[in-house]
Formats: sequence, structure tokens, C-alpha cells
Amino acid sequence: MTDQSGDTEYERRLVAAWRAAERTLARSPREATLGGLLAQLTDAPHDPDEQADLYGDGVVAALERRVAELLGTEDAAFFPSGTMAQQIALRCWAGRTGNPVVALHPMSHPERWEEEALSAVSGLRVVHPTADPRHPTAAEVASHPEPFGTLMLELPLRDAGFLLPTWEELEDVVEAAREREAVVHFDGARLWESTVHFGRPLPEIAALADSVYVSFYKSLGGLSGACLAGAADFVEETRVWRHRYGGRVFRQFPAALSALRGLERELPRLPEYVRHARLVAGALGPALAASGIAWSRVHPEVPHTHQFQVCLPFESAHLTETGLRTAEETGRVLFRQWSPTAVPGISATELTITAPGLSWTAADVAEAVADFTARL
Repeated sequence: MTDQSGDTEYERRLVAAWRAAERTLARSPREATLGGLLAQLTDAPHDPDEQADLYGDGVVAALERRVAELLGTEDAAFFPSGTMAQQIALRCWAGRTGNPVVALHPMSHPERWEEEALSAVSGLRVVHPTADPRHPTAAEVASHPEPFGTLMLELPLRDAGFLLPTWEELEDVVEAAREREAVVHFDGARLWESTVHFGRPLPEIAALADSVYVSFYKSLGGLSGACLAGAADFVEETRVWRHRYGGRVFRQFPAALSALRGLERELPRLPEYVRHARLVAGALGPALAASGIAWSRVHPEVPHTHQFQVCLPFESAHLTETGLRTAEETGRVLFRQWSPTAVPGISATELTITAPGLSWTAADVAEAVADFTARL
């Protein structure tokens, strides 16, 4: 077994195998080269002779207008990172409501991936309506024993399996928060691809919340960056805090151009990716069961977005190494890196379906599973 901890040579081997693969469900951001990313910028939908941006004007302002139009909000503000955007949004809502308590899921991004920034940087405190790996119910929001000023919902909830509630459940949860005089903020880093599951257009989804954050690189293939969208006066307030947090960057045209490119090229294709993810997931379950593995899980069985989880009863290092050898020997990538779960001996990975995966049939999935499990 190869030791993978902190091994940059192993990382290079992984990326080399993924980049060389002829068949893959999606391309990893780690495969990108400087030349490839620069070529994308020259292919972005904007006049190259336009004057360059300074401190958020020009192409950055055009991106903000486009996001507000897509989400049906009065305004939107560009931020260099989603972490900054959401901290500022929640801080502003705490000031407006007079309540520094934020209700959110313990598996949400601020709790898992931001080094306790809500408390350390913004002086906010969090409560959890539920700790179960799912979205809170309206009853849980309504009956929470402590007052909170903001309810934050991550749509979809990535670490729980890219899960979304039903549309009716979402409406009920939002209404329960409103009845408690709380505002609602959507962590919509991956909101773009939620329209298929909800059966609603983006403006109708965004209209349920008081503010919405969206990312430009998680689903749209942009370089970086995010937007906060909502009422004009709220967004203008977040711009003041953006400056205070160091987010008023001198030039941001690379991120803005790549975001506009993603909105033009990738956003219209996301529903197709979601539908094909359901085909891949539907083929994976039977193929894993037929492989002789004692237990496996595809979660959710019918993906809510174009991303979902797979769990297998092996150590994560062994599964990652097996996937690597399979890619090197077959030129096909099914599984990439695996991580331990809370259950000893059970590991999980995430699958994403984008344009390269649209050519995969159920038979292709079954063949790829057989190649992988034969090497376990």
C-alpha cells in the first residue's frame, strides 16, 4: 500500500493519471494547466477592447448585473470568496435583526470548512436545528428552544450527499423561520443545479430567501469568486463590509470573465448533467452489487444534483490506490479520491457528472465498476 499522507509525488501521480485518461465522468479542477485556463479567458463572452476593471467596475459590475438578473434579485455583489461573502451576509443580518445567533446545519460549510470564522471573526454564535444528515424540518425550526436571527440553509447540503429538500419542505422551513421573525439566507454555492430537483426556475427558488450566495467555480467552472444577491439596500451594505474585510480587490477581471463564461456555457447544461447523473447512479448500484462486494451504497439513490456519494467497506487509502491503478491501466476514471467516514472501515467518495460523462452508458458504468472491483 502506498503511503499517501503529505506525499506530493503521489499527488502528481494521481493528477497525471486523471489528465491522461481518455474516459472520465468529469474533469477535476486539479487537472487544469495555466495554459488551459488562460485560453478559457480569451474565449470568454466579452469585448477584449473594453477598458479593464478597477475596484469592481467594468466587467465585474456586468457580472453582478447578470447574476441579479438570473436570480431575480434587485442587486448582487461580487466577492473574491464564498467564505467572505457568507460571513459578511450573516454579520449584516445579525446587525439588522439584533440577534447574533445563526441557525444552521452542523455539516454546513461554515461549520466544517471555515475554522470557526463566524465566531472568531464576526462574533456570531451558531445553533443546530438538527444534527441528522439531512435538512431540518419545519417542526425542528419552529420548536428550537433558542431564538435565532438568521436561518442559513445550504442548498444542496454537500457533506450529507448533495441533498435537497422537496420544494414543499423548503417552503415550510422558510415559513417556520419567518414565523419566528428570523431572516433566511441560502448558501447556494451549488444552487445553479437545483432547478431540476425543485422543478422551479432560479428566480422562484431565490425569492424564498432574504439573501443568496452563489459560487462561480463549484459548478460553473470559473476560476474563483462568488456573489451575494438580495435587496438593493442589503447588498449595498455588504459592499461596505467587503471593503473592510479586504475584498475590494484592485483588478478582478480574470475571475469575472471566467464566471461570465460559466454562466453562458455551463449553466444551460447543468440540467442535462443532473439527468445523466441519475443514469450513472442507477447503473452503479446494480454493478456494485454484482461485483461481489458485501455492501455498497449510492447516496442518494436518485441524485438531487449532478453530484452524489458512493460508500464502500474498505479503507480510503486502498480505494484511492485502486482507483489510481485502474486509471493508469485502463485509461478510464470512475472513482478518484476516497475519505474515511464516521463508521470505521467505511469510506466515501463523491462523483460529479459533467460534459465528459454524458457519453457514458449504463454498460460503460458496469464495465468501469468491474475493472475497479477486480483490482480491489
